[in-house]
Amino acid sequence: MWNFEAFGENTAILDDSGASLSYAQLAQETQTIAEAAEGRCLVFVLCGDTIGSVLGYAAFMNAHIVPLMLNKHTDPELLANLLDTYRPKYVWLPEEQIEEIHGSAVCSARGYSLVRTSYPQDYTLHDDLALLLTTSGSTGSPKFVRQSYVNLLDNTDSIVKYLEIDGTERPISTLPMNYTYGVSIINSHFLAGACLLMTEKAMTQKEFWAFFREAGATSFGGVPYTYEMLDRMRFQRMNLPSLRTMTQAGGKITPELHRKFAEYAQASGKKFIVMYGQCEASPRMGYLPADKALEKSGSMGIAIPGGKFRLIDADGKEILTPHVTGELEYTGKNVAMGYAECAEDLAKGDEWHGVLRTGDMAQFDEDGYFYVVGRKKRFLKVYGNRVNLDELDRLIKTEFAIECATTGKDDYVYIFITDTEKSQAVKDFAAAKTKLNPKAFTVMVLPELPKNDSGKILFTELEHYWRNSQ
Repeated sequence: MWNFEAFGENTAILDDSGASLSYAQLAQETQTIAEAAEGRCLVFVLCGDTIGSVLGYAAFMNAHIVPLMLNKHTDPELLANLLDTYRPKYVWLPEEQIEEIHGSAVCSARGYSLVRTSYPQDYTLHDDLALLLTTSGSTGSPKFVRQSYVNLLDNTDSIVKYLEIDGTERPISTLPMNYTYGVSIINSHFLAGACLLMTEKAMTQKEFWAFFREAGATSFGGVPYTYEMLDRMRFQRMNLPSLRTMTQAGGKITPELHRKFAEYAQASGKKFIVMYGQCEASPRMGYLPADKALEKSGSMGIAIPGGKFRLIDADGKEILTPHVTGELEYTGKNVAMGYAECAEDLAKGDEWHGVLRTGDMAQFDEDGYFYVVGRKKRFLKVYGNRVNLDELDRLIKTEFAIECATTGKDDYVYIFITDTEKSQAVKDFAAAKTKLNPKAFTVMVLPELPKNDSGKILFTELEHYWRNSQ
């Protein structure tokens, strides 16, 4: 996957305690861990934003050992179910969590240990299988995306090219490495010989920004929620002279927020790059070049090098006319092999053959730039009218500057917010904007909206709330 020896004594990883690892040390320590694992097998990696977590992942990838990535804070009952379902040979986890796994440690490094389980190795790993990641909406589910070495190498090389990543970059960890966007940042910067800055501090903590400045961070990535939070923190007023690039993916950012960060980037000599991807594409499919961030505000851009987009209408035909909505389809070598839901599925080969129907509804303009307008399943029929729930979310967020998520069923729209005082105003606003009877809308207030590791709303949990209220 990577040639660590090529970068010698360059720093590969630095954390906020001052601990570091050179590329030469990374090569040596990953080899030691791989030898302890004794050949190709499945390993659960309980991830944190630490040197030890990254070290294990790098060791397994370079030795053709298959990691299945999970958050180290995964619910114990869920973890036990996943262990029984996939029967890994080992678990790589923080030393303080060893007692949670029935097994014995065979090696330890940088605060992590490799624990051998007692599960029988009675299943086969396909030769091309490289990595197993959860889909964005599969928290609590045994469904994982099966990514191959070709998928990952092709996408990583493409990312390095279009983001112009080189050995001088110092990205700071802002996303969980068990999340497809987070691990792709690790993959691409290791390929370029850059230095990863690892911290488990949140962006809302002053210690995060102290480390950011001291270590000279040059970039960070964020999902829409990240940028909503940064905007509330008045990020634009921060003094961050080392910052070069901000990337955004993991869902559609509002056009208003897109423009605000694009304007900040232009005024401060930095780059703001909106990207589009899914775990099923290992993960990046599209990007908006930094010099188009303002001109094409609201767009997710064009296909990455080596990839191709097209729109498909309801009859399965390609849409060739600008500003017509269809389902976005992507073709490229980075499209994953398929899904797995149990250990036996790990023997499967490539089921998708380089073509992915994304489930996103989109349009393109006269210049060939694409705009996502919603999810295929995020539309409701209300009194015979088609309502785009993603657009309704955007309008409410923009009008009231609050967190918002909508769901429901035909003729019933449930709007979830976190501010009780704005309930009636939000209901009236939704009815006015859609020109529908207010009886179609129910506003429900929660202390906070349920999200997964990547900051995406868990709509399945919201559905439980409104169904139980009926």
